[in-house]
Amino acid sequence: MTLHINGQAHQVDVPDQMPVLWVLRDLLEMNGTKYGCGIGQCGACTIHVDGQPSRACLLPVSDLVGKEITTIEGLSEGNTLHPLQKAWIKVDVPQCGYCQSGQIMQAAALLNQNRKPSTEEIDNHMNGNLCRCGTYLRIRKAIQTAAEELS
Repeated sequence: MTLHINGQAHQVDVPDQMPVLWVLRDLLEMNGTKYGCGIGQCGACTIHVDGQPSRACLLPVSDLVGKEITTIEGLSEGNTLHPLQKAWIKVDVPQCGYCQSGQIMQAAALLNQNRKPSTEEIDNHMNGNLCRCGTYLRIRKAIQTAAEELS
């Protein structure tokens, strides 16, 4: 199968039902996407599929042929960080950092659809992404900071 990930074609020879999370991490060594719960509830494995946030632990690789996959590694452009990545650093969001790539990918999907989300829109959109450290207020602030830069 050929997968289009971060603007590049990757040939993979794996079982059709293998979750794309394992293809990314184990075969292609794109370790930014994390394994959290394995049932699509925590958001640590969030990637974009054709621009929409999706849980990589649930997606069979065969469902992704012909679609554009973006991981945290593909969010920035070269050495230029995405505004969310800059804001994450500026606001000092992470504590343990484990959920952060999924949080950023979820937030990027929101800002792609809505450049000026309200606090309520941010909270509703980010609701399915869990942070064990409880950095939700800093996550919201970083999204607002990035939104200001993008407007």
